[in-house]
Amino acid sequence: MSKVTIYSTPSCHFCHMAKDFFKEKGVEFEDFNVAENLEKRKEMLDRSGQMGVPVIIINNKDLIVGFNKPKIMESLGIKE
Repeated sequence: MSKVTIYSTPSCHFCHMAKDFFKEKGVEFEDFNVAENLEKRKEMLDRSGQMGVPVIIINNKDLIVGFNKPKIMESLGIKE
């Protein structure tokens, strides 16, 4: 099973799309609200170099900024 981490904010439409996609595909994920959690916001900035959300990390190696569905599917090995 893949390890998926998503850094998001409650008002981010693309964050909701990404989380809905993971739920639809049965992919477990850990979600950090960087609007409230300053430590995780700093962690996200250190890893991605930017403030844009969502930041999605798959298996601690693939870092995807935004809801890039094709790239997420490829990284998770999901076929359409």
